[in-house]
This record gives sequence, C-alpha cells and structure tokens, in this order.
Amino acid sequence: MDPRTPCLVGAAQLTVRSQPGPEPLDLWEHVARQAARDAGLAPSRLDSIGLVYTDSWQYDAPPYRLAERLGATPRHSVYSNVSGTAPQMLIGAAAGRIAAGELDSALVAGAEALATRRHVRKLGEHVAWSHPADPKPPYGWDRPPHPAELAHELFLPVHTYPILETAHRFSRNMAISREMSERARFMSLMSEVAAANPHAWRRAAFSPEELETGRFVGWPYTSNTVATLEVDQAAAVILVSTELADRLSIPLEQRVYLRGWAYAEDTWEVAARPSLASSPAIAKAAEAAFTRAGLGLDDMAALDLYSCFAIALRQACDALKLDLLDPRGLTVTGGLPYAGGPASNYVLHSTATMAGLLRSQRGHGLVTGVGMHLTKHTYAVWSTDPGGTLGDATSVHTATPVPIQDLYEGPATVAGYTVVHGRDGAPERAILVVDVPGGPSRAHAVVRRADLLADAESRELVGRQVRLRPDGQANVADW
Repeated sequence: MDPRTPCLVGAAQLTVRSQPGPEPLDLWEHVARQAARDAGLAPSRLDSIGLVYTDSWQYDAPPYRLAERLGATPRHSVYSNVSGTAPQMLIGAAAGRIAAGELDSALVAGAEALATRRHVRKLGEHVAWSHPADPKPPYGWDRPPHPAELAHELFLPVHTYPILETAHRFSRNMAISREMSERARFMSLMSEVAAANPHAWRRAAFSPEELETGRFVGWPYTSNTVATLEVDQAAAVILVSTELADRLSIPLEQRVYLRGWAYAEDTWEVAARPSLASSPAIAKAAEAAFTRAGLGLDDMAALDLYSCFAIALRQACDALKLDLLDPRGLTVTGGLPYAGGPASNYVLHSTATMAGLLRSQRGHGLVTGVGMHLTKHTYAVWSTDPGGTLGDATSVHTATPVPIQDLYEGPATVAGYTVVHGRDGAPERAILVVDVPGGPSRAHAVVRRADLLADAESRELVGRQVRLRPDGQANVADW
C-alpha cells in the first residue's frame, strides 16, 4: 500500500442533554481529545485542524482557539462556511493533503450548542461565551438569497424544501394523503434507528400515525419529520497517513478508508431549477463517487443519506434508483429529525457512526451530505478495504438556470408551493413558485387569504392556474 494513503483512525461524538451545556469551544476540545485517544495520537502533534462552521457563537479565531486548548501548532487550519456538505469537504481536502505528502495527520471537528442558546434565551438572558468576534463577521453562507426570494420571505429551508416536495409529489402523480403516509412510514423506520443510537438527540421511536398527524411547520411537513436543529452535539474524526498509522501501531481493523468521494451543485435558487422535482447533481455526485471507489450501490453494507427533509431522501433515492424501504435502511444514525441536525455538522456524526459500524462488521458504506436548499451534494464511499481514487471537489454540475422575474402580473401555473404555519400550528401564508407563460421563466408569489390557504392544503395546487399581481416588492396570488 502507498504509505501516503489516508485512513480514518479516530472518531468521537458527544451529546449533552442537560442545559445549560458547554460552549462550542469546550465541545470541540472534548471530541478532539476523545478522537485523539481513539486514534492513539497526541493532540499536540496534529498537523491540521479543520472546523465546521458553528451557528451557536461567532469566535474571533476558531481553529486557533482550539489549537491553543489542545497545545497543538498545526501547519494548516481552516474554518468552513455554512453548509451540510462542509464536513465532507473538510475531510476530503484533508485526505487529499495527506495523500500529497503535505500532512501526516488531520482533525475535523464540529459542534453546536443551540439547545443551550434556546434554554438561556427562555430565561431572558444571553450566553456570554469566550473569545467573541469583534466586529462580528458576515454570516458564513456562500451567497445570500436572491432579492425575489427575500421579498417573498423564502429563505428558510423549512419553506424551500416543502416547495420541492410538492413538485416531486405532482411529478409522481401522488395524492397528498399518499405522500404523507409514505413519508411517515419510512421516517418511522429512521426513528427506530435513532432510538437505538446512544448519541441520538431524540431516542424515541415514532409510529407512522404520530408522524403523519403532528403539527405542521412548512406544509406538508409536520414538526416531527424535519431536522431537529436546536441540539447540543459535537463530533470529530482524525485522519492519518498509513505510514503514520503503522508507526503508531494502529491496528488494521481500526482503519477506515475514504475510497472515493465527489461534490456537485444544482442551480442555486430553487425557482431557477429546470426541474423542481429532481436533482441531476445528485446523480453526477453519486456516479463520480462510486466510479472513484471502484464500487457500486449494491456493494454498500450500510447507507446514510442526508435527511434534513424527506425530499432530500426522495431525490437521492430517485437518482440512486434506491427503494425508500431498502432493507439496509436509509440511515445509520436515525437521521437529522431524530439523531439530531446540528446545523452544518450532521455529516461528521454520520461519518463517525459509519466508521464505528464498519470497524465492527467490515465492508463498505455510503455517507451523503446536502447543503443549502438541496443545492450542494457530497457523496463519500468509506471502506475497511483500501483502494479507489480520492478525487476532489471539482465535479460541479450546474444546469442552465431558468430566469426569475421579480414582479409579474397575469396568469401563471403553480410549479411548487408550501403553506407556512406558525408556532401555534395555524396557517399564516402560502409561498408559491410559478411558471410564467411564454417562458421559460418563473416568479414567486404569496397567498394570505384564509380560504385559499385551506384550499391549498386540501387539494393539489401544483399544475393549477393562478393569477399574480404585484403588491409592493412581492407578488400576491389568488384563484
């Protein structure tokens, strides 16, 4: 074997259930030291520290602060942007540097303390954690929402993902009730995995009936079928070169290899996608990862598909030609709604869990990530058998975007929609993405009339004609 072959040799996870809990820096340190113990590597000899962006607190110099805690002087450090793909991007980059001889060891860690933030906020107080950034830097996303999205208050995933879900439902000619019952069935199975996972935030199995009848958030999604964001969780992995693993006498059965991985993007704005119902980028990322690994889907002993919302699973299964009820299951953790969805850091948890599973049963496993509004995709094949080609993050696939009109007056056809519900469970407004005649061109619209909101939830609105008129900076629709 090439002595520069990178392998994962350390992994750690932490879930803090009592609030107030530690700040993110404390969590980073805890899982970093735990992963280092798992690897048999002194934290002080880490060559690289990569941290996943934390939404919980803005530190002045995150990697430096952790290095200081660990007594490390890394040659390389990086702090990611906001994205569910960030952990795999950091892992892939670290593995590439190890393979190139630039590093011998690398830590990738992430943590959120959003449950503690919520707890303290309910007390009418504010957290006062260490090393605050001053001034605060801009939010860490790659790019801000489109002005038309902002004008129609369409920037939260709990609103964009349901729009994609309704478009997918219509493309499959599914009744509303059938979509909801199917979703409840496969997500109930995921909750059973979480119930058996000691690191899961919600260790409870939900019946399909419970998941189908809960409080709506972004219709048609109920509160128990969307990612649980406010958690106190942390995870870390350590990668080293095979040469260093040999010098440290790390057992072969403890080494897990990144056989192949890939990254791809869909068109950034949801309304600009040629198809709201499918993702060509997922197919591209999966194909590239499996090709680099020299393996296929049938070779995978275990799967963890990113599950912030059901449509992420559905589009992935469509692209992979995978049954939603595949006997291997869709998750090894329980997924973001049940194991926990710590902002950008979930994939570190799924990777750590997959590494532990493969160590115990040997074989190959697939871990995927999703960023932003089902925009960015990472696919990674892990294995106890070395081989394959690492590849990098260059395989970007972006379809030609459909033009978006900020304001439009006249008839249009609904392409996808959601009904936004408040914390009291009552519908507040609907947000539509519509096809404009004479296109291809799209626009957004809002609906506030109570009778129309009830109508939108009682029968299929996708494919129906509505009429738009400008109202200030936004379009209003009725029918």
